[in-house]
Amino acid sequence: MVERVERLSAELIGAGSRLGERATLVQFSSAFCQPCRATRRTLAEVAAMVEGVAHVEVDAEDHLALVRELGVTGTPTVFVLDAGGRIVKRATGQPRKADVIAALGAAVDPSPAAADPE
Repeated sequence: MVERVERLSAELIGAGSRLGERATLVQFSSAFCQPCRATRRTLAEVAAMVEGVAHVEVDAEDHLALVRELGVTGTPTVFVLDAGGRIVKRATGQPRKADVIAALGAAVDPSPAAADPE
């Protein structure tokens, strides 16, 4: 039985600093991944737009145990965490800026209306 990881910490992902005060964008990348470079730019732009949001990039090759535990099968893989480190959203592949902003909105404002707008 595989235990599902639902929360990440700065120590677990090897972040030198703390997670963002409001949310964190965690990006798993690999050295020769071209989409990872574009994803890095997108996530950095979005993190700079919202106060209290951090962008942390994790080298997948340096954190293989965590990659396996989280079920990361390709790079880039992005996790959106709320202020407590709870995984709110995950996506594999190069994300669109609008999708990152929407996922970040759900992490920053975890009300049911923000998570599931109708």
